Amino acid sequence: MNLSIVRRTLAPVAVASAAALVLAACGSDPDTSNTSDEETDSGSSETTGGEEPAGELSGTLNGAGASSQESAVQAWIAGFQQQYPDVTVNYAPEGSGAGREQFTSGAVAFAGSDAYLDEEELAAAETACGAPAVDLPLFIDPIAIAYNLPGVDNLQLGPVTLANIFNGTITNWNDPAIAADNPDATLPDLAITPVHRSDESGTTENFVEYLAAAASEAWTYEVSGDWPADLPGEAGAQTPGVIAAVQAAEGTIGYASAAAVGDLQTAAIGVGSEFVEYSAEAAAAVVDASPRAEGRAENDIAIELARDTTASGAYPIVLISYTIVCTAYEDPAVGDLVKAYVGYVASDEGQQAAADAAGSAPISPELQAEVQAVVESIEVG
Repeated sequence: MNLSIVRRTLAPVAVASAAALVLAACGSDPDTSNTSDEETDSGSSETTGGEEPAGELSGTLNGAGASSQESAVQAWIAGFQQQYPDVTVNYAPEGSGAGREQFTSGAVAFAGSDAYLDEEELAAAETACGAPAVDLPLFIDPIAIAYNLPGVDNLQLGPVTLANIFNGTITNWNDPAIAADNPDATLPDLAITPVHRSDESGTTENFVEYLAAAASEAWTYEVSGDWPADLPGEAGAQTPGVIAAVQAAEGTIGYASAAAVGDLQTAAIGVGSEFVEYSAEAAAAVVDASPRAEGRAENDIAIELARDTTASGAYPIVLISYTIVCTAYEDPAVGDLVKAYVGYVASDEGQQAAADAAGSAPISPELQAEVQAVVESIEVG
């Protein structure tokens, strides 16, 4: 069994070399024997997720994208490869932007992304796929606000206070605005160091989208996966870099997938008249109450999250991490592998594996059925 989470963050040369390997794996001549693992025999092109006898599929499937999904992807690969031991699934957790870029250029067969494809990316993906691409919401995860402030437990932050911390307006932990949110806390006279992502990130895009919706008077920056360059603070590469920076020094505060925060302290966020701590259930409550994005292609399941909700018990700083796939694959071997793998991810078993490994919220039965129908409709060959 080959469980492979491929990291390519050590140096530019390593990134380029690994990218070349991915491109080679995806682009080798399918008629040349033993030159492309991804193109090896994978059985009938009528494959759908989870329906074949164990071991019938074989070959290599390459994907890349969101580091927020990493724990879940490790669990998905392990579970999938127990059913299909002759399949190798590679996933490079380089960030959502990198995953979308590789997918829209045809370098990988699927991508993980904390933001759905925009119009320009949809057009590029359709060119690469030879058919439209779709966004499938398969990982629901709260974005935790992690901080390092010994002696201050149960920190509470309203949306405007949080926005002013990250925009540099509030610079000290004993600021009156933080004190007002935490009347029972003894706050230190200590400088605040906000920590943000250095790379283009779906986690960043989801976080600033929340700030723009819930605290528009304080957060006037464009919603983007790139952190505003003129703001103060420290930058960390990908999710592990943010976590490491928050762990390294007192007075820091950052945002990251809740699955990655470990033992770090996390803040409760103001929602209406209460402060809500993150949880899978609170995150799922927001998703279920949110409408679909408009103007999308048939079978695309992009969701517009209700960031400014005031519903009791809802946690609005949440990301939906999508698995992005083509609606048609010219190579039956690749198409069969995508359908089987994504079908497993969307299954009860796959969703529970992610919940156990990453603390994510399983998608609802209704959404699960919709995703499975999309997966079954993918054309191969």
